[in-house]
Amino acid sequence: MKTKNLPLKEMSIAEIYNGDKATYEVPIYQRNYAWEKDEISALIQDVYDAFTAEAKKQTYFIGTLVTFHKGDQVYEVIDGQQRLTTINLVLGALEISIKNKLTYRARKISNVTIQSIPNFEIDEKDDGIVNGFKYVKAAIDEIVPKDRYDGFKNYFQDSVHLIHYQVPKDIDLNHYFEIMNSRGEQLEKHEIIKARLIEKLNKDDKAKFNCLWEFCSEMNVYIQQKYRESIIFGEFHCDFKILNFDDLPLKEDNTKILKISDLIKYHDVNRPQDKEDKIDTFQPIMDFSNFLLIVLKITRIKETKFDPTSFNLDDKELIHEFDQVQVDEEFVKSFGYNLLKAKYLLDNFIVHHSSEDDTIENNPWKLQYWKKEGNNEYLKNLENKSDVQNKLVQLLSMFEVSFTPRQRKNYLFYCLLYLFDFDMLYLSQTNDSNFDNNKYFEFLKELADKYFKDVYLVAKNLNEINTPKPGSFDNAVLSNNSLNIILNNDNFDFTAIYGDGTTRSKGIPLFVFNFLDYKLWEKYANELRGEKTKEGSEKRTEFFVALGCSDFGLKVFEQFYFSRTRRSLEHYYPQANANGKDGAANEEQINCLGNYSMIGSEANSSGSNWSPKTKLDHYLDDSGKIRQVSVASIKFMIMMQKCKDNQKVRVTGQEWNFDDIKIHQEKMMQVFFPDGVK
Repeated sequence: MKTKNLPLKEMSIAEIYNGDKATYEVPIYQRNYAWEKDEISALIQDVYDAFTAEAKKQTYFIGTLVTFHKGDQVYEVIDGQQRLTTINLVLGALEISIKNKLTYRARKISNVTIQSIPNFEIDEKDDGIVNGFKYVKAAIDEIVPKDRYDGFKNYFQDSVHLIHYQVPKDIDLNHYFEIMNSRGEQLEKHEIIKARLIEKLNKDDKAKFNCLWEFCSEMNVYIQQKYRESIIFGEFHCDFKILNFDDLPLKEDNTKILKISDLIKYHDVNRPQDKEDKIDTFQPIMDFSNFLLIVLKITRIKETKFDPTSFNLDDKELIHEFDQVQVDEEFVKSFGYNLLKAKYLLDNFIVHHSSEDDTIENNPWKLQYWKKEGNNEYLKNLENKSDVQNKLVQLLSMFEVSFTPRQRKNYLFYCLLYLFDFDMLYLSQTNDSNFDNNKYFEFLKELADKYFKDVYLVAKNLNEINTPKPGSFDNAVLSNNSLNIILNNDNFDFTAIYGDGTTRSKGIPLFVFNFLDYKLWEKYANELRGEKTKEGSEKRTEFFVALGCSDFGLKVFEQFYFSRTRRSLEHYYPQANANGKDGAANEEQINCLGNYSMIGSEANSSGSNWSPKTKLDHYLDDSGKIRQVSVASIKFMIMMQKCKDNQKVRVTGQEWNFDDIKIHQEKMMQVFFPDGVK
């Protein structure tokens, strides 16, 4: 008789790769390593979040490893190869030596490549593994601050765990595969939720809901490209016409997806097919599971006893959050309608990233709505006036690059909640928009100010490294479960929280730097954009004097956008030189806003210990060795220009000192607080 019990053991990363002797062998039938940047970054971010959580998780589970023991301590990897390879790459990036091997049966190039980490000095390489290692390095540089590197390194080895299933020798492996995964992939949490919801509806409504769900789940396509009925989006496909779920047209659909068991057996057998050519796709700013959580929060926000501060936007909690709801026909219809409306708003009123890579010449952030005229379908900027359009794009992308992790997009919930509240929310069927984009801009601007002053400048909202505590955004932005962006804090003491160089800063969050870059860009947009101000003119000279440096041209401002690559914190005066001797700055003096800037990980990793003068020479080099988009933070350009100015009047080595750090911070405070510096 074959056993049905699968022995399992909880193991840390250290135990897997540096514990009892073991070789993990990936069989020939397994696909090549295929994890991409987003999956790798999500893993690093999740582990870092667990490491830095206020109630630090003593054990953080990242999945399962299923193996078959072949003898001689060789374990054939049945399931978990992608995760196991990624862990190997992370250990290599963290410079942790490993004792146990990961090998690939009959794949010589993969074997040689995994063993050649980190330099890959070999002739033939497995590109998937090489690229994966680059993504791991970049993610660690972007997510893990240098002063928390050692702690993260120890946490990853000792506190990150897997469940190791060791398949018994007498089990039928073919039967095991059938039981574990009849579809060849794991059942997604959102599929389980879909099954729970759809079973509450009658036959016709099941068909409606199935189409709605599947169309909305394609996060990289405008929803109007899927639903093409004028009854929903109007003659020009840019309105939102329906008032409830029952207004949806019945599309032909013989769905049998009624139960979770059916989903396992019949994955998408009746998925509605759209044969229309897609004319536009983009990089979505979030995945479907997290989007469902935002829609659920919007759906529940009017419930009398609903506490938004306890609601978790992490997709790991998707099933748990739906467990809190009494699911009936009314709820399912309400949620379905909100899902469709939220997808329309997300696609047409929130920025998304084009499929192009970030380059200095082209802003990849788009804020466009879908429109149809006759047989022509095209995208049109949300606002005709370029100044308002540009400010909307900058503000929305500022929020997005500050809160890239999918579980931290509170700003997106607030934006969608704001857009939901408009009774007449639709784009006009003429060339002009009936939606008031000026009011939308004012809302976003006030929301950013609310974030800065009522969250990031309130000490009780921040943890020991100045990261906002759970619930702090909702506590600040919501009042009686409604938006409230009126400022409460009128005592803005920035230095009390983030320091001025007299004491070492506990940390300055990414949002603070991005908000400052926005304020600098906005200052240019309000004072100089569109003006024919020549170099040397009084108005332009006053502008740069206020920034604390000489004129470095307006091209930096004209080309500026919030690149997703700039996520590493740079000490312009390097830590390696901060010994306080012979006029050198000390550790306290360099750890403040005046010496910090955000920079791309590729630049930071190559030049973190360079002197300010050396950084200046390399970062402004147009040879292409360092992409300019990596160093194009406006704040950082000001710092480098000041260093450039000082070269003319100071001896070598004194181009950037503590006096410059203090003055620069004072100038930036005037940008933050033009009515009074704190």
